[in-house]
Amino acid sequence: MILLFTDFGLSGPYTGQMKAVLAQQAPGISVIDLFADAPAFDPQLSAYLLAAYAPAFPAGSVFLCVVDPGVGTDRRPVMVEADGRWFVGPDNGLFALLARRATSLNAWTIDWIPDRLSASFHGRDLFAPVAASLATGRPVERSPLPRAAIDRPGWPDELARIVYVDVYGNAMTGMRASTLPADAVLSAAGTRIVHARTFGAVGPGEPLWYGNSNGLAEIAVNRGRADSTLGLRLGDAVTVES
Repeated sequence: MILLFTDFGLSGPYTGQMKAVLAQQAPGISVIDLFADAPAFDPQLSAYLLAAYAPAFPAGSVFLCVVDPGVGTDRRPVMVEADGRWFVGPDNGLFALLARRATSLNAWTIDWIPDRLSASFHGRDLFAPVAASLATGRPVERSPLPRAAIDRPGWPDELARIVYVDVYGNAMTGMRASTLPADAVLSAAGTRIVHARTFGAVGPGEPLWYGNSNGLAEIAVNRGRADSTLGLRLGDAVTVES
């Protein structure tokens, strides 16, 4: 399958144009909208989100990733194989956490240049054709990159910030819940938030943090919206208290 991880949403032509390329060049391959609302223009926040969700998919899956505020500049187009899964997109840190956590990793600069390459939409013109080639077993012109070239050593292993707010107003952090003590108290937007296993462990309208279904520490309000109730926004800092 091909998984789409982008920041430009489902409205407008962009996702449809990429899917049209995939339909032409990888017919019969399932295309899944994983995230169409990754943190806009923010490869760092997106990197922690992608690293949390990708391991749930089987080896051989191809992730077409477009969070690319530097499109048209001299940032490299890359393809990465991490623990048997393929990732295609810009080399702007988007794959840094995947690279750091992977048991096996190979990375390449994409050398192939399509006949049509716009300055502003490499998702359609470059990355989608490469993803289609990987999904169908066709070769791609490429040059090897060292593992260190993909990582961002200045980025922490666990990011104590809000990296995503879902449709219910739940706020995901960039920290894996397994790295936090069960009795840790999180503080965000001036509110102290205790740990609970699930929503029903606290009363209606009360906040909690819990390990979500993809392993991230997530802040929620039982039967309410954590974003509006607590005043949380994408990118907000989170403090861990023991």
